[in-house]
Amino acid sequence: MIIPKLHYITQGKSPKEHIENIQKACSSGAELVQLRLKNISEKKILKLATEAREITSHFQTRLIINDYYKIAKSVKADGVHLGPTDTCPKEVRKHLYTWQIIGGTASTLQECQTLITKDVDYISLGPFKASKTKETTNPELELEAYKTILDTLNTQIPIISVGGITTDDVKAILETGIVGIAVSEAITLNFNSIKTFNNLLKASSTEEKRYSFK
Repeated sequence: MIIPKLHYITQGKSPKEHIENIQKACSSGAELVQLRLKNISEKKILKLATEAREITSHFQTRLIINDYYKIAKSVKADGVHLGPTDTCPKEVRKHLYTWQIIGGTASTLQECQTLITKDVDYISLGPFKASKTKETTNPELELEAYKTILDTLNTQIPIISVGGITTDDVKAILETGIVGIAVSEAITLNFNSIKTFNNLLKASSTEEKRYSFK
């Protein structure tokens, strides 16, 4: 299984805008899109996830659904992303197709270690910087903290950075040992930045981080 180095987390003032932004992201070369919608009905999310799957399938872009693992299975998304308060990844794994991936969010070394024991396929570690997209009380992780956590974990599971990342941050983040990034605001403000991010990440298909299921 190949986990792309750049993840676009959807953003928008309305559910419709999230879908429009998925179209723009895919058109601009996004290899993975995470549909992240909060505070709307599950029925509405199913409808939007179905639309997102149609768009991403057309562009051969991978689709991850935030939180709603049953919907991820229903629309045959490529996987699901789970936050600390969402359902346990091991429980979610029982419900998904064998080929679907599970990502988890962590903000500390301990949270990373816990996710590793729960057989996630990648970990989003952050916040790197405060973000308007997601309210969090967790302190920002400095570059040195990333390096310390990665050195301690010594894992084959891909760890990506998340939280307020811009193109100016990529080089320094990669130097810590982080293999990829999840971006929302910087891409939503300028979808052309996807190409810049990909160039900085050297995210061609041959250079992606390869990861095999256990």
